[in-house]
Amino acid sequence: MKATAIRNIKSLVPLLDRVLVQRIKAEAKTASGIYLPESSVKELNEARVLAVGPGALDKDGKRVPMGVQAGDRVLIPQYGGTSIKVGEEEYHIFRDSEILAKINE
Repeated sequence: MKATAIRNIKSLVPLLDRVLVQRIKAEAKTASGIYLPESSVKELNEARVLAVGPGALDKDGKRVPMGVQAGDRVLIPQYGGTSIKVGEEEYHIFRDSEILAKINE
């Protein structure tokens, strides 16, 4: 069986109550302009929502609305979800219920 390589993340559409996110990279430079070594920069639990599924179905067959939408900034769990690598970029898929919070700007 041949593995399918995803060439463009825009071609990936989440199903049901799943949310496609990309972690926001931490700043490698302090406010005063000092560059930090890569080993001291922690991975943030903050991500940008790229795409959402249509929502899960409840027991009556009605769609449950999603809690987030494309473009939202959210807090995600440190572990879990499914990682997807496209080129050098890494993306994650979580269930809507796994998203911890939405960040209002």
